[in-house]
Amino acid sequence: MNLYGVKAIYKFEMARMKRTVMQSVLSPVISTCLYFVVFGSAIGSRMGEIGGIDYGAYIIPGLVMLSLLMQSISNASFGIYMPKFSGTIYEVLSAPVSYFEIVLGYVGAAATKAVILGLIILATARLFVDYSVLHPFWMLSFLVLTSITFSLFGFIIGIWADGFEKLQIVPMMIVTPLVFLGGTFYSIDMLPDIWQTISLFNPVVYLISGFRWAFYGVADVHVAISVGMTLVFLALCMIAVWWIFKTGYRLRT
Repeated sequence: MNLYGVKAIYKFEMARMKRTVMQSVLSPVISTCLYFVVFGSAIGSRMGEIGGIDYGAYIIPGLVMLSLLMQSISNASFGIYMPKFSGTIYEVLSAPVSYFEIVLGYVGAAATKAVILGLIILATARLFVDYSVLHPFWMLSFLVLTSITFSLFGFIIGIWADGFEKLQIVPMMIVTPLVFLGGTFYSIDMLPDIWQTISLFNPVVYLISGFRWAFYGVADVHVAISVGMTLVFLALCMIAVWWIFKTGYRLRT
Protein backbone atom coordinates (compact mmCIF):
# COMPACT_ATOMS: atom_id res chain seq x y z
CA MET A 1 0.00 0.00 0.00
CA ASN A 2 1.23 3.48 -0.89
CA LEU A 3 0.93 5.04 2.55
CA TYR A 4 2.59 8.25 1.36
CA GLY A 5 -0.16 8.78 -1.19
CA VAL A 6 -2.90 8.08 1.36
CA LYS A 7 -1.21 10.41 3.85
CA ALA A 8 -0.92 13.20 1.26
CA ILE A 9 -4.64 13.07 0.41
CA TYR A 10 -5.60 12.73 4.08
CA LYS A 11 -3.47 15.67 5.24
CA PHE A 12 -4.70 17.88 2.39
CA GLU A 13 -8.34 17.22 3.31
CA MET A 14 -7.71 17.69 7.03
CA ALA A 15 -5.95 21.01 6.31
CA ARG A 16 -9.15 22.21 4.65
CA MET A 17 -10.90 21.81 7.99
CA LYS A 18 -8.48 24.32 9.53
CA ARG A 19 -9.05 26.78 6.69
CA THR A 20 -12.84 26.56 7.01
CA VAL A 21 -13.20 26.15 10.77
CA MET A 22 -16.17 28.53 10.87
CA GLN A 23 -18.12 26.44 8.38
CA SER A 24 -16.81 23.01 9.35
CA VAL A 25 -16.94 23.24 13.14
CA LEU A 26 -18.47 26.38 14.60
CA SER A 27 -21.55 26.47 12.36
CA PRO A 28 -22.82 22.93 13.14
CA VAL A 29 -21.93 23.31 16.83
CA ILE A 30 -23.87 26.59 17.10
CA SER A 31 -26.83 25.09 15.24
CA THR A 32 -26.90 22.13 17.61
CA CYS A 33 -26.66 24.44 20.61
CA LEU A 34 -29.79 26.21 19.38
CA TYR A 35 -31.59 22.85 19.31
CA PHE A 36 -30.50 22.24 22.88
CA VAL A 37 -31.76 25.66 23.98
CA VAL A 38 -35.12 25.40 22.18
CA PHE A 39 -35.95 21.72 22.54
CA GLY A 40 -33.84 20.75 25.53
CA SER A 41 -34.46 23.73 27.80
CA ALA A 42 -37.53 25.64 26.60
CA ILE A 43 -39.70 22.75 25.41
CA GLY A 44 -38.01 19.96 27.34
CA SER A 45 -38.75 21.59 30.69
CA ARG A 46 -42.47 21.29 29.90
CA MET A 47 -42.34 17.68 28.78
CA GLY A 48 -42.17 14.53 30.84
CA GLU A 49 -39.59 11.81 30.66
CA ILE A 50 -39.35 9.33 27.79
CA GLY A 51 -38.47 5.84 28.92
CA GLY A 52 -37.36 7.22 32.27
CA ILE A 53 -34.95 9.67 30.63
CA ASP A 54 -35.18 13.44 30.82
CA TYR A 55 -36.31 14.82 27.46
CA GLY A 56 -33.31 17.13 27.11
CA ALA A 57 -30.95 14.20 27.56
CA TYR A 58 -33.08 11.91 25.38
CA ILE A 59 -32.63 14.03 22.25
CA ILE A 60 -28.82 14.29 22.52
CA PRO A 61 -28.04 11.12 20.48
CA GLY A 62 -30.43 12.22 17.73
CA LEU A 63 -28.95 15.71 17.51
CA VAL A 64 -25.41 14.35 17.42
CA MET A 65 -26.44 11.92 14.70
CA LEU A 66 -28.02 14.76 12.71
CA SER A 67 -24.77 16.72 12.66
CA LEU A 68 -22.73 13.58 12.11
CA LEU A 69 -24.65 12.51 9.01
CA MET A 70 -24.76 15.96 7.47
CA GLN A 71 -21.07 16.69 8.03
CA SER A 72 -19.91 13.23 6.91
CA ILE A 73 -21.79 13.60 3.65
CA SER A 74 -20.81 17.25 3.16
CA ASN A 75 -17.09 16.77 3.83
CA ALA A 76 -16.73 13.69 1.64
CA SER A 77 -18.85 14.97 -1.26
CA PHE A 78 -17.14 18.36 -1.38
CA GLY A 79 -13.70 16.76 -0.98
CA ILE A 80 -14.01 14.63 -4.12
CA TYR A 81 -16.14 17.10 -6.09
CA MET A 82 -13.60 19.93 -6.01
CA PRO A 83 -10.87 17.92 -7.82
CA LYS A 84 -13.49 17.05 -10.44
CA PHE A 85 -14.53 20.69 -10.74
CA SER A 86 -10.97 21.99 -11.02
CA GLY A 87 -9.74 19.12 -13.20
CA THR A 88 -7.08 17.95 -10.75
CA ILE A 89 -8.90 14.63 -10.36
CA TYR A 90 -6.92 13.38 -13.38
CA GLU A 91 -3.67 14.02 -11.53
CA VAL A 92 -4.96 11.92 -8.64
CA LEU A 93 -6.13 9.12 -10.95
CA SER A 94 -2.79 9.07 -12.79
CA ALA A 95 -0.73 9.09 -9.58
CA PRO A 96 0.78 5.81 -8.31
CA VAL A 97 -2.08 5.24 -5.87
CA SER A 98 -4.78 2.61 -6.16
CA TYR A 99 -8.50 3.30 -6.11
CA PHE A 100 -8.65 1.85 -2.60
CA GLU A 101 -5.96 4.26 -1.42
CA ILE A 102 -7.79 7.23 -2.99
CA VAL A 103 -11.01 6.30 -1.21
CA LEU A 104 -9.11 5.65 2.03
CA GLY A 105 -7.59 9.13 1.94
CA TYR A 106 -10.75 11.08 1.14
CA VAL A 107 -13.21 9.03 3.19
CA GLY A 108 -10.78 8.67 6.09
CA ALA A 109 -10.37 12.44 6.34
CA ALA A 110 -14.14 13.08 6.08
CA ALA A 111 -14.89 10.46 8.74
CA THR A 112 -12.19 11.85 11.04
CA LYS A 113 -13.63 15.36 10.79
CA ALA A 114 -17.14 14.04 11.49
CA VAL A 115 -15.98 12.10 14.57
CA ILE A 116 -14.14 15.16 15.91
CA LEU A 117 -17.25 17.27 15.41
CA GLY A 118 -19.43 14.65 17.11
CA LEU A 119 -17.17 14.61 20.16
CA ILE A 120 -17.16 18.43 20.28
CA ILE A 121 -20.97 18.47 20.20
CA LEU A 122 -21.12 15.87 22.98
CA ALA A 123 -18.79 17.99 25.09
CA THR A 124 -20.85 21.11 24.34
CA ALA A 125 -24.06 19.29 25.33
CA ARG A 126 -22.73 19.12 28.89
CA LEU A 127 -23.27 22.86 29.13
CA PHE A 128 -27.01 22.42 28.60
CA VAL A 129 -28.00 18.91 29.71
CA ASP A 130 -26.71 16.38 32.19
CA TYR A 131 -26.37 12.98 30.54
CA SER A 132 -24.51 9.71 30.94
CA VAL A 133 -22.99 7.18 28.55
CA LEU A 134 -23.83 3.64 29.62
CA HIS A 135 -21.74 1.91 26.95
CA PRO A 136 -18.79 4.19 25.97
CA PHE A 137 -17.20 1.58 23.69
CA TRP A 138 -20.39 1.08 21.70
CA MET A 139 -21.01 4.81 21.60
CA LEU A 140 -17.62 5.39 19.97
CA SER A 141 -18.14 2.37 17.72
CA PHE A 142 -21.45 3.73 16.43
CA LEU A 143 -19.85 7.17 16.04
CA VAL A 144 -16.98 5.83 13.93
CA LEU A 145 -19.05 3.31 11.95
CA THR A 146 -21.70 5.89 11.06
CA SER A 147 -19.06 8.45 10.07
CA ILE A 148 -17.31 5.99 7.75
CA THR A 149 -20.56 4.76 6.23
CA PHE A 150 -21.96 8.18 5.42
CA SER A 151 -18.59 9.53 4.33
CA LEU A 152 -18.63 6.77 1.71
CA PHE A 153 -22.17 7.81 0.83
CA GLY A 154 -21.01 11.43 0.51
CA PHE A 155 -18.10 10.30 -1.66
CA ILE A 156 -20.62 8.71 -4.03
CA ILE A 157 -22.70 11.90 -4.09
CA GLY A 158 -19.61 13.97 -4.87
CA ILE A 159 -18.81 11.81 -7.87
CA TRP A 160 -22.43 11.77 -9.04
CA ALA A 161 -22.94 15.54 -8.73
CA ASP A 162 -22.17 17.66 -11.77
CA GLY A 163 -22.92 20.99 -10.07
CA PHE A 164 -22.66 22.59 -6.64
CA GLU A 165 -26.44 22.59 -6.23
CA LYS A 166 -26.56 18.80 -6.54
CA LEU A 167 -24.20 18.45 -3.58
CA GLN A 168 -26.99 19.80 -1.36
CA ILE A 169 -29.99 17.98 -2.86
CA VAL A 170 -29.54 14.64 -1.09
CA PRO A 171 -28.47 16.01 2.34
CA MET A 172 -31.17 18.69 2.48
CA MET A 173 -34.05 17.02 0.65
CA ILE A 174 -33.59 13.40 1.77
CA VAL A 175 -31.21 12.94 4.71
CA THR A 176 -32.47 15.82 6.89
CA PRO A 177 -36.16 14.79 6.68
CA LEU A 178 -35.22 11.16 7.40
CA VAL A 179 -33.29 12.24 10.50
CA PHE A 180 -36.16 14.36 11.84
CA LEU A 181 -38.60 11.51 11.16
CA GLY A 182 -36.19 8.91 12.53
CA GLY A 183 -36.79 9.44 16.23
CA THR A 184 -34.50 12.38 16.91
CA PHE A 185 -37.03 14.19 19.09
CA TYR A 186 -39.28 11.29 20.06
CA SER A 187 -39.54 7.52 20.41
CA ILE A 188 -41.29 5.75 17.56
CA ASP A 189 -43.19 3.81 20.26
CA MET A 190 -45.15 7.05 20.78
CA LEU A 191 -46.56 6.83 17.24
CA PRO A 192 -49.70 4.99 16.11
CA ASP A 193 -49.10 1.40 14.99
CA ILE A 194 -49.27 2.19 11.29
CA TRP A 195 -46.67 4.94 11.60
CA GLN A 196 -44.42 2.72 13.70
CA THR A 197 -44.43 0.23 10.85
CA ILE A 198 -43.71 2.94 8.28
CA SER A 199 -40.87 4.31 10.43
CA LEU A 200 -39.10 0.94 10.29
CA PHE A 201 -38.48 1.59 6.58
CA ASN A 202 -36.47 4.67 7.55
CA PRO A 203 -32.80 3.59 7.80
CA VAL A 204 -31.94 6.48 10.10
CA VAL A 205 -34.22 5.01 12.79
CA TYR A 206 -31.72 2.19 13.28
CA LEU A 207 -28.77 4.57 13.53
CA ILE A 208 -30.38 6.81 16.14
CA SER A 209 -31.85 3.87 18.06
CA GLY A 210 -28.50 2.10 18.32
CA PHE A 211 -26.68 5.29 19.25
CA ARG A 212 -29.28 6.09 21.93
CA TRP A 213 -28.94 2.57 23.34
CA ALA A 214 -25.21 3.19 23.81
CA PHE A 215 -26.10 6.19 25.98
CA TYR A 216 -29.04 5.00 28.06
CA GLY A 217 -29.64 1.34 27.33
CA VAL A 218 -33.04 2.01 25.70
CA ALA A 219 -33.79 1.58 22.01
CA ASP A 220 -36.71 1.54 19.59
CA VAL A 221 -35.26 -1.52 17.83
CA HIS A 222 -32.83 -4.18 19.02
CA VAL A 223 -29.24 -2.98 18.97
CA ALA A 224 -28.13 -6.00 16.92
CA ILE A 225 -30.55 -4.98 14.18
CA SER A 226 -29.18 -1.41 14.31
CA VAL A 227 -25.62 -2.67 13.84
CA GLY A 228 -26.71 -5.03 11.09
CA MET A 229 -28.56 -2.34 9.14
CA THR A 230 -25.58 0.00 9.40
CA LEU A 231 -23.23 -2.70 8.11
CA VAL A 232 -25.60 -3.47 5.24
CA PHE A 233 -25.64 0.19 4.18
CA LEU A 234 -21.84 0.30 4.52
CA ALA A 235 -21.54 -2.76 2.26
CA LEU A 236 -23.88 -1.20 -0.33
CA CYS A 237 -21.79 1.99 -0.37
CA MET A 238 -18.58 -0.02 -0.79
CA ILE A 239 -20.10 -1.91 -3.72
CA ALA A 240 -21.22 1.36 -5.30
CA VAL A 241 -17.73 2.89 -4.95
CA TRP A 242 -16.15 -0.27 -6.43
CA TRP A 243 -18.50 -0.03 -9.42
CA ILE A 244 -17.74 3.68 -9.91
CA PHE A 245 -14.00 3.07 -10.18
CA LYS A 246 -14.45 -0.08 -12.24
CA THR A 247 -16.58 1.68 -14.84
CA GLY A 248 -15.06 5.16 -14.52
CA TYR A 249 -18.52 6.63 -13.94
CA ARG A 250 -18.19 10.44 -14.19
CA LEU A 251 -14.44 10.17 -13.63
CA ARG A 252 -13.09 9.54 -17.12
CA THR A 253 -15.16 12.18 -18.87
